[in-house]
Amino acid sequence: MKPKVLLLLPHLMFFTVALNAADTTRVAPSTISLPTGFTSTVVAENLGQARHIAVHPSGDIYVKLGKLSEGKGIVGLRDTNGDGKADKITSFGEYPGTGIAIKNGYLYASSNSEVYRYKLTNRNEIEDIDKPELVVTGLVDRGQHNSKSLALDNAGNLYVNVGAPSNACQVQDRTKGSPGQDPCPILETAGGIWQFRADGKGQTYAQGTRYATGLRNVVGLDWNTQTNSLFVMQHGRDQLAYLFPNLYDSLQSAELPAEEMFEVKKAGADFGWPYCYYDGTRNQKVLAPEYGGDGKKAERCAGVQAPVQAFPAHMAPNGLLFYTGNQFPEKYRNGAFIAFHGSWNRTPLPQKGYFVAFVPFANGKPSGPWEIFADGFAGTETITAPGRAQYRPCGLAQGADGALYVTDDANGTVWKISYKPA
Repeated sequence: MKPKVLLLLPHLMFFTVALNAADTTRVAPSTISLPTGFTSTVVAENLGQARHIAVHPSGDIYVKLGKLSEGKGIVGLRDTNGDGKADKITSFGEYPGTGIAIKNGYLYASSNSEVYRYKLTNRNEIEDIDKPELVVTGLVDRGQHNSKSLALDNAGNLYVNVGAPSNACQVQDRTKGSPGQDPCPILETAGGIWQFRADGKGQTYAQGTRYATGLRNVVGLDWNTQTNSLFVMQHGRDQLAYLFPNLYDSLQSAELPAEEMFEVKKAGADFGWPYCYYDGTRNQKVLAPEYGGDGKKAERCAGVQAPVQAFPAHMAPNGLLFYTGNQFPEKYRNGAFIAFHGSWNRTPLPQKGYFVAFVPFANGKPSGPWEIFADGFAGTETITAPGRAQYRPCGLAQGADGALYVTDDANGTVWKISYKPA
């Protein structure tokens, strides 16, 4: 279905989209499963591969697309009549990607190898929509784990994930019995978080700092203003049983390794990939089989930083947000919401994820067990393959009113979750 252009405005080129129910093959759920007192509204749908999301204090929404839609990679949403649904849309930015954020009057957005920023005027219009500033360039993009997620602190720094284009840094990637490269050369330019100046121009690795290493792939990350530190969600490695059938059976492989939340307390932190993975059943880092591990011994992994919170394997944590609003009940204040995109390699067990989880925090640390906050995105209770999930949560953002926004990158849906006490 193509949008019908009804109105053109300066700078942002917003236009109204006429939706015809007969033109759509899927209908986004008007409600998803939420705790008592919470409700959801579908703000927009059929946007394309909606990845991360940013919400301006004015209420305007910006969504980054993982794949171009009609040649554009960023979608802007505006609700002009106050009914909670976007009725004016803009598309711009001729590059796909994942990262997007708003900070200090700028909209930041990433391709799979660059970071750009757009100056926002006092009227929340982009000053020069066709000429963004190039902030960072030349980051590794080899197809695998190439999304460049973003976070910004309050001291003028930009943090960018550079995922490792590899599963476990084997000599031959994803090949049975192939040993790991030691040291892993990938870590020189990938497999970690790089720090740059948010106002820099054309920065490369040479101007950046390798802020954290030993991270296979981080799609969800956020700056925690309470702790004044960066938190990240790591996608754990795959295929233990396939690659080393003499050490792991299919059930073990489905449950290993855990997905991990880390706090990066200072520059130079090392979280162990590819040499180590976290076994949630043992609550410890163990040596990877590519480096002589047997599924039990720790050896060089004994001193590697442990996660502050671990989750079941292969759920793909794609979004992380620390809630700082006042709309939600007190238990949610300063806690972490995580969008789990859903797994692909838990066979022979059902796939897991496809929901938004919540981790309560107190004094800057997890203070209780994690729980499912928003569910029902998959459209069915049992998922045997990710393609059968109707919606897959990916991005999270907080509105000025304290509402929570969630994107889905399977069908391009955006939900707004609000709370109103009974």
